[in-house]
Amino acid sequence: MRINSRWILTAISAITIAAPSVARSQDTTAVPGVRLGLNYAPGTKPGVIVLPVHDEYDDDSLRTIVQRDLDYSDRMNVIALDDQTARGLVPPPGGKINFALVAKFGADLLIRMTPTTQGLHVAAYDVSRGQLLESNHFLFDRRDRDWRFALHGVSDEIENWVFGKRGIAQTRIAYVNNGTLHIVDSDGAETRRITTGRGALSPAWSPSGESVVYTVLGNSGTQVEQLDVRTGRTRRISQIRAGLNITPVYQPGGNAILYAQGTGNGTDLVLADLDSGPPRKITAGRGTDNTSPSYSPDGRQIAFISGKSGQPQVYIMDADGSNVQLLTPYKAGVRSYRASPDWAPDGRAVAYEQQNGNFQIWMIDLRDRIPKQLTSEGENEDPSWAPDGRHIVFSSTRSGAKELWILDTESGRARQLTHTAGARLAAWSPILANPEVGTYSQ
Repeated sequence: MRINSRWILTAISAITIAAPSVARSQDTTAVPGVRLGLNYAPGTKPGVIVLPVHDEYDDDSLRTIVQRDLDYSDRMNVIALDDQTARGLVPPPGGKINFALVAKFGADLLIRMTPTTQGLHVAAYDVSRGQLLESNHFLFDRRDRDWRFALHGVSDEIENWVFGKRGIAQTRIAYVNNGTLHIVDSDGAETRRITTGRGALSPAWSPSGESVVYTVLGNSGTQVEQLDVRTGRTRRISQIRAGLNITPVYQPGGNAILYAQGTGNGTDLVLADLDSGPPRKITAGRGTDNTSPSYSPDGRQIAFISGKSGQPQVYIMDADGSNVQLLTPYKAGVRSYRASPDWAPDGRAVAYEQQNGNFQIWMIDLRDRIPKQLTSEGENEDPSWAPDGRHIVFSSTRSGAKELWILDTESGRARQLTHTAGARLAAWSPILANPEVGTYSQ
């Protein structure tokens, strides 16, 4: 049986996932009930110039990271000017920005970051209007261990100013390589191994990002455990001592865990409340295998894999196990194999893998039920949605070895995330933040 793995992640008790704290300034473009954002042509991506940054480290890494984040959002066109040209756009102290000159480079947005004694002041200018769009002061310290991750939060807030929805730079992706779990920032930097053993399977993030549930492979089968990423403490979730317990996921509220439990009479989905009581059965497999659940964002429905039609297909049902429906088109006698469903965070679609020779990534819109193939190069498996409901991370052999790639489902742009042969089974985190230093909301 092929196991769908949402390989997740962060089990590092010693690492805090920090977001920069923000001191708000006045939004000069806001009026009650209306957000003006940028003034740019519909159907185009606004051009953005990020000015060079100088601090005691005497480098432009801050600028490079923010430029990369905005580029990877696939919502902006980053205009990467050389330092000398970019500095020519910066007026002397007290001077005025030459917006007409900035516009000649195709920019709609100009970002200026200034280090301060307590952090980083960031100002975004609407070039066409020739005025400040928004500015904030971020509490930020380059000496902190997770300063890069905190800077991703700055990039996400810039996107929020422009589009009214924050970005996804401040997320992490978990994956497995050679039997151990790793995590990597969404831009491909800061890879860390988070387990030492080789038995961890099928991890999944909690809605808050504070804990992870996963399967542990041992001599007596597989068991489901939960790890508190703040303390490193683990807790056994599955109740049977031996057998098959796989593909766990959290309910959207985070109070219960749904996973597949195998017996001699098939594999069913069972729901375990984290507070009390034994798990209760959700599906009635009657000799078939039902695995790899994925909740709809509102928690009312579940996508899952079942072999009840003879071959694995994607089904959906109500959260209580009723109203089971075949989601992926299936014709008797026609060979097909669908697996690894993941429900988009915006609720509009389910991504999955399908075997047509090689495995490829597909998605199906919940409104018209029309499947759409997203990949074709190499073999591509195990999709996992980003919090923006636009990007997907998946494993692919398109570069030769199996690596993780990220796909923008709107433009079709793909970029390689990892560069270590054998990376697979990825899971994208929710937006991560540290409540002690200030959080962002989606």
